[in-house]
Amino acid sequence: MSVDLSTEYLGIRLKNPLVVSACSLTLDTDVLKQLEKAGAAAAVLPSLFQEQVEHDEVAMSDVLDAGTESFAESLSYFPEPAEYRCGADNYLESVAAAKKAVDIPVIASLNGTSEGGWIRYAKMVQDAGADALELNLYQVAADTETTGQQIEQQCFDLVAAVKKSVSIPVAVKIGPYFSAMANMAKRLTESGADGLVLFNRFIQPDFNLAKMEMSPELSLSSPHEMLVPLRWVAILYGRISASLALTGGIHDAEGMVKSILAGADVGMLASALYRKGPEYVETVLKDTARWMEKRKFESIEQLQGNMSRQKCPDPAAFQRGNYMKALASYTGPAI
Repeated sequence: MSVDLSTEYLGIRLKNPLVVSACSLTLDTDVLKQLEKAGAAAAVLPSLFQEQVEHDEVAMSDVLDAGTESFAESLSYFPEPAEYRCGADNYLESVAAAKKAVDIPVIASLNGTSEGGWIRYAKMVQDAGADALELNLYQVAADTETTGQQIEQQCFDLVAAVKKSVSIPVAVKIGPYFSAMANMAKRLTESGADGLVLFNRFIQPDFNLAKMEMSPELSLSSPHEMLVPLRWVAILYGRISASLALTGGIHDAEGMVKSILAGADVGMLASALYRKGPEYVETVLKDTARWMEKRKFESIEQLQGNMSRQKCPDPAAFQRGNYMKALASYTGPAI
């Protein structure tokens, strides 16, 4: 039996549901070619960070302003900061290089919290050739005076503004830490999001006791991490109009199959590819097709959402029921 692995994500028809998530691997065009050859259906480039752009522009402006009052002609001697290259210029070059290197869809990524220059940069990545844009919303609500409602409204406004500025599809990547996640997903879709990527991995700082300073801690994901996005994809499937991508914790065909069963249009991988190399894409796809053939599933469309909340005979299992069952059934390790 021949299995049809094709799917649709953000209105783009893909040959299969395996998308390489935003990571440094996709920034290397040679690696990107290897990923395409192994079968990856699309790739998300690493994010261009709002802080990175702001830092580069401020630093360049400071350098150009230094000494401008020393003599009269200095003020007109230096070009405007916008004429100089910064992190954004390099990123746009990376988008163009990726598009030139491969035939699969290339998705650019912007990581920020406010409208600011994002509208401008969203247009730029579109002009550089990106097939779609992933807007990565990452914000720690540390201000004691800022309410949850204000934070959410900032997200909606940002998505709406970016969506109005481009014609390419826009996916929104968020974290799970909202008080009403289902409503948040619905309103992001209403704000214009063509897709939701669930979820962000928050890089938490640690204390370096030897140096008495903060230090960022980055570790590759584990399969256990996919349980949170798996649950929320299953809850949202069929209830919002946006595409759904599951990212975080997919390490093999089993994880990919679970993602599709929950209702995801695509599953995104990165950590597994760091560990096993670009060629591992082929293994995941072959094993996924083999699993489907064994169970008589002929297509991704036939498989998708079969274990979602929408099709579950006991929807409460996705809410409080599974919490009670898990606690009640745990007996602890053998002594």
